Amino acid sequence: MNFKKYFPFSFTEKKDVTAAVINVVLHIVASWIIGILLGILSLVPVVGWFTGIAGMIAEVYLFVGMVLSVLDYCKVLK
Repeated sequence: MNFKKYFPFSFTEKKDVTAAVINVVLHIVASWIIGILLGILSLVPVVGWFTGIAGMIAEVYLFVGMVLSVLDYCKVLK
């Protein structure tokens, strides 16, 4: 499967460890920001259910992106 199509940020060129760590930290920060925004939106009764599903999808996407970023840096994936 071509992961580069679905996770383009994870496969950006990382020249050293610092760039790889920055990439992972950006994924973590994005996860926090999305969590906070969806947490605020979940206070609306009708929207709460949809934000829960959207939050789970976003968290899984960002977690997989972090894992792929590390695997790409370690040259495990081609």
